[in-house]
Amino acid sequence: MLSRSRVVAAALLCLALGAAHAGDCVLKITRTACPTKEKESFSKCDGKASCSETVPAATASQCVIKAKASCANKRYDVTKYKKITAEYDGTAVEGGKDFCVGHPDYPYADKPDCK
Repeated sequence: MLSRSRVVAAALLCLALGAAHAGDCVLKITRTACPTKEKESFSKCDGKASCSETVPAATASQCVIKAKASCANKRYDVTKYKKITAEYDGTAVEGGKDFCVGHPDYPYADKPDCK
């Protein structure tokens, strides 16, 4: 027979596990490489221009924060632009918005080369 303390402990464990469950935040990343830099720029997606990355997020709002943070680019002479959209639990976040539009790390986004 189960003691009352074991039942309470089991109930608390179930609540804690349920609250700790994070949804699936999938970032869909597409890179535009600087001329002749495709291999280096696409290396983070196994040599492809586009790939998806799953990151932990407890809410759709946290998924947005992760998407915006992923826009950072320190390789100005390698990656000309990144387009990042996000899905949270299978639903497009903010209508499939590109979170990198207007990001300051892409000074060459509208130029033919990376100069």
